[in-house]
Amino acid sequence: MARKIKGKAPLSLRLQKDMKRNYGAYFIFLPVAVYYILFAYKPMYGILIAFKDYSPMKGVLGSPWAQMNGFAHFRNFFDSFYFIRILKNTLIISFSTLLVTFPAPIILALILNEVSCKSYKKTIQTISYMPHFISLVVICSMIRLFVSDSGFITNILSDLGITEGNISLLTKKNYFVPIYVISGLWQSIGWNSIIYISALSALDQELYEAARIDGANRWKQIVHVTIPGLMPTIIMLLILRIGQVMSVGHEKVILLYNEEIYEIADVISTYVYRKGLLEYNWSFSTAVGLFNSGINFALVIMSNKISKKTMDMGLW
Repeated sequence: MARKIKGKAPLSLRLQKDMKRNYGAYFIFLPVAVYYILFAYKPMYGILIAFKDYSPMKGVLGSPWAQMNGFAHFRNFFDSFYFIRILKNTLIISFSTLLVTFPAPIILALILNEVSCKSYKKTIQTISYMPHFISLVVICSMIRLFVSDSGFITNILSDLGITEGNISLLTKKNYFVPIYVISGLWQSIGWNSIIYISALSALDQELYEAARIDGANRWKQIVHVTIPGLMPTIIMLLILRIGQVMSVGHEKVILLYNEEIYEIADVISTYVYRKGLLEYNWSFSTAVGLFNSGINFALVIMSNKISKKTMDMGLW
């Protein structure tokens, strides 16, 4: 006799039962949900400003729609003299930062994983974490001091013949990106290595034992055991980082750049800051920010799809 197949219960009923069973987890998650609703999803209502000629007196709904069916500000941005320049600068800075600062924490975590002396390992970790907790304003002040015409980095480079004379490196276009990237590496390498160190501590030690039995030395253990064990974490963080390619923070750039290097240092976020907060062109700056967010979203989707097809790993 055929077994009678029962249909699934309605989603609302299943959700109600799950909430009763796991009420503690839902209670812990509640503040996080409230935070994202108030500060991540609710502000999306302001996206309408990009399609309107926004006036604070009239509000979002009361402001008239922009010309060209609301796309006038996007068209003005694409036709702007600054479009190619800031897009190019953003991509150069972002990809340079990604190429240098993404693999560095992985290498540091692999090195620390091989250190047997716990006190030495903890000392290195503490020293590498410290720059992360220094204010960005202080970091940029230190950078300006170090690369000024009398700074010790400038003096070292001058003595080595890399630079001509004692001049402030931040006044030269070709030095801005290296200064930005290297200072970011110094500030973030230790903190970003924490998640890789945690992933390494969770690896099954029996895999190393089996590799040693098969005659694998330390290098082969890293290649065939450690790195494959880290790969899911690496792929996940790489996808998230690719989704931030267009999001070069304006704070550090504004604190470092000057009139002599605007051509290479001006990025999308600083352009949005200048247009929105300094020139009060809210609709135009919102349109530029929305364009930036749309590119980031597309990059996340694309990189996740490529990762799933090539390595069968992804965020979803």
